[in-house]
Amino acid sequence: MNAAIPDLTGKVAVVTGATGGMGQVIAASLVHAGAHVVTVARNPARADALRARIGAQAANRLEVIAGDLSRRDDVLAAAQTILHRHDQLHILINNAGAHFPDRRLSADGIEMHIALDYLAAYGFMTRLDGALRRGRARIVNVASDTLNDTRQIKLVGPPRPATLDLTGVDSLAELNPAAGFVPFEAYARAKLMTVTAGYALAQRFAADGVTVNALHPGIVATDIIDDLVPRPLRPFGALIRSRLLTPAQGAETALRLATDPSLSGVTGRYFNRDIETTTPPVSHDPVTQQRLLALSEIR
Repeated sequence: MNAAIPDLTGKVAVVTGATGGMGQVIAASLVHAGAHVVTVARNPARADALRARIGAQAANRLEVIAGDLSRRDDVLAAAQTILHRHDQLHILINNAGAHFPDRRLSADGIEMHIALDYLAAYGFMTRLDGALRRGRARIVNVASDTLNDTRQIKLVGPPRPATLDLTGVDSLAELNPAAGFVPFEAYARAKLMTVTAGYALAQRFAADGVTVNALHPGIVATDIIDDLVPRPLRPFGALIRSRLLTPAQGAETALRLATDPSLSGVTGRYFNRDIETTTPPVSHDPVTQQRLLALSEIR
């Protein structure tokens, strides 16, 4: 599906979630194309598998920074380290994310889906601002089409898009509350927030040639799928995984959005694999976008 990645020699890419299945493919592909790749890992030892995939000859183009992306202080510290070492950034792929089977809070008191699946991406998009502008970067946010339909079993009824009502909300800590908490919907809302903020930031970045796009990679056989499979279908988990996309197939759209010359200048879009498609109307609402950005600022 993807054309060959162009020569990226001299380019610097930041890839989060690069120690996981799809992230490893993305990071290794960029390194093999000549880029210097920076990633943030809670446990840097987990990057050993990525180093092995890259190979000794190119391992010097992988830079690993320690940090827990669910913690605001760690996101700030990682961003500061990146800025100290790199004046220009040419690619930012926010791939880090997880689905949690129950409600958990981050160290900052934010529900974990929002902390990891949304705020980490927002933090890098905004805190790396200057270097991204100087590099006329492509920003790619890995989302999930659960934002368009939060039903886990889609056999009956119309799609049920994720919701994002910020009326009267004074803090992101108020979102995905304990009352009525549904993990799958919480996950979808966090992905919707990432896309919504991305649309707004695409407009802010446009004058400096920075693009911001989001994608659903397809249903990929990674660790996250085990929690996303509905309980009645879990006995068939191995069979289900065998029918899903491989991490390499899932990585294709992110790599294309980050590197394909034919997509230069394309911004503020959402792709379901290689097909540009729509997201819920609330994600395009300017009032919601600006309120979300205000609530997301790291102070």
